[in-house]
Amino acid sequence: MGLDLDPRQRAMLQEMGVTVWQPVQRAPADASAEVPAAPHESPAARVAPPPPSAAVAAAPPPVPVAARTADRAAPAAAPLPAPAPAADADTPLLGPWRALHAATADAGDLPVWLVVAECPEGDLLAGDAGRLLDNMLRAAQLHRQARVVGAVLSRGGTLAPAEAVPVADGLQQALAEHRPALVLAMGRLAAQTLLGRAEPLGRLRGQVHDLHGTPCVATYDAAYLLRAQADKARAWEDLCRALDAVPPPPAPAPV
Repeated sequence: MGLDLDPRQRAMLQEMGVTVWQPVQRAPADASAEVPAAPHESPAARVAPPPPSAAVAAAPPPVPVAARTADRAAPAAAPLPAPAPAADADTPLLGPWRALHAATADAGDLPVWLVVAECPEGDLLAGDAGRLLDNMLRAAQLHRQARVVGAVLSRGGTLAPAEAVPVADGLQQALAEHRPALVLAMGRLAAQTLLGRAEPLGRLRGQVHDLHGTPCVATYDAAYLLRAQADKARAWEDLCRALDAVPPPPAPAPV
């Protein structure tokens, strides 16, 4: 039990040299000390965590990202195929075959001439060039002695796309259908394209070529002859050479 001294009594005892001992107030106990230690737990007493529920165990496998994306958004429609590229402007094309002269006699007995010519107008008998070509054919008596079938060879969009065909295809079709006695190539482009040659027209004319078993003669086109009057004589020589390459039609049977 401690002494309950007032300040005056303490001062008197201090003057007397008496040491007054006061009990030291105890600090409040640590809260952690008041918590009783957890009892030691044996490994066997520990409770195992509950097993996963059936819903968790039966969870489906993860879906790939691509599949989830396909489920969220329908695939875009496939693009339409690009149109076929148009023929190059420098590629020669052949127009449809048309009769230029049909003799009044029995046409089945007359030889067929195929005329392939360059023609900016798209019609072999149109304009001044067409009239000149008609006069050339008549001067050679082809309007009486042959069936003349012609086609325009051009490039650069002169021909209608629906009518133009590759030169090789159009030529093979005409050779098979008409079985011509001769092919007349009029103009540099026509001669080089039909013969598959690169020489200038001056070197391709003046001779008879073999075109898939059919005689072929190269000469100037009518539009060029309108500009170069001096070459009309050479064109006439080419026509005479073509006439010589074609066997004459059979003589009519005597009545």
